[in-house]
Amino acid sequence: MIPYSRQSISKQDIRAVQQVLRLDWLTQGPNVFAFEKALARYCRVPYAVAVSSGTAALHLAYLAAGLKKGDEVITTPNTFVATSNMLLAVGAEPVFCDIRLETYNLDETKLENLITRRTKAIVPVHFAGQPCEMDAILKIAKKHKLIVVEDACHALGASYRGNKIGSLSSDMTVFSFHAVKAITTGEGGAVITNNRQYYKRLLLLRSHGIYKNLQGKNVMTVLGYNYRLTDIQAALGLSQLKKLDWFIAKRRRVAEWYREELKDIEEIILPTPHEGSGSACHLYVIRVRNPKLRDRLWAYLQKRGIGANLHYPAVYSHPYYRKIGYRNLRLPNEEIYQHSCLTLPCHPTLKRNQVEYVCGAVKNFIKNYDL
Repeated sequence: MIPYSRQSISKQDIRAVQQVLRLDWLTQGPNVFAFEKALARYCRVPYAVAVSSGTAALHLAYLAAGLKKGDEVITTPNTFVATSNMLLAVGAEPVFCDIRLETYNLDETKLENLITRRTKAIVPVHFAGQPCEMDAILKIAKKHKLIVVEDACHALGASYRGNKIGSLSSDMTVFSFHAVKAITTGEGGAVITNNRQYYKRLLLLRSHGIYKNLQGKNVMTVLGYNYRLTDIQAALGLSQLKKLDWFIAKRRRVAEWYREELKDIEEIILPTPHEGSGSACHLYVIRVRNPKLRDRLWAYLQKRGIGANLHYPAVYSHPYYRKIGYRNLRLPNEEIYQHSCLTLPCHPTLKRNQVEYVCGAVKNFIKNYDL
């Protein structure tokens, strides 16, 4: 089976983890701080807080931003459910904005029509590693005095108009280090920010809401969580971070191979990146012009050992969301997308002949689907 994605672990990564296992600190030690410092430096920001998952990072970012019951937050329906689940966790109400069919990202031209007196924040998601149109989003946020939290769980290593994702003027940016992401700590995540007050709040919330006073005693001042990353994970993250640009270059090469192989197939619609942005190529998602063929193509590829995937059904289409008030929501472009999208394998270790095999299978299906 050619998986849709997989981690890339080297001997250097393994040695980095082994070294930590021989030390006194397995958690809450120096490797976590070193990883945070290296991540902040890479993203060109002063502060980074590493946590146990991308979901935990979203939760803490929303809490640090002060989002609460009664607040509305505009985001995209084309994302993993964690983006909006953590809004529900803090009591806020997700308001879903339709997407662009060329990039699969939130359509910034439709944002202002969704803003009400209850709107407190915008959460753009850089889906598949492709940056959203952040200049327009940040301009709208500034005009309406809204907080911006970028969900960049797909987009570590991506760039927007020459700037690293994470270095823009958003309030906070969230990353994930799950096994299939650009770098991995197994599970893990981080929040980065330019704002010292957010940074201090995130540190407090990450560890039970407790800090040590001048007498060295633990003092709990807010309700926090155990969202700490271990030193074992941080050591792996540090080692992986050194290879991040190499990983991204390999992913972009795979995406270019797909474009070369599939550009002339009329039935297949390829993603179109924004000019001036550099995708992290976390996923390579095509669309089938005739949605009735999508599931058949997916099954056809699976039978030939190709781990095609479906990213994502609209968040509002999940049974839980339908039950809590989104039953009748239908966004035109999102409806087209969720029934026509198909994710092809994309990861740094994928070979050219494997991409050719995948594309050959797609072409063969398209050629013979009406038989």
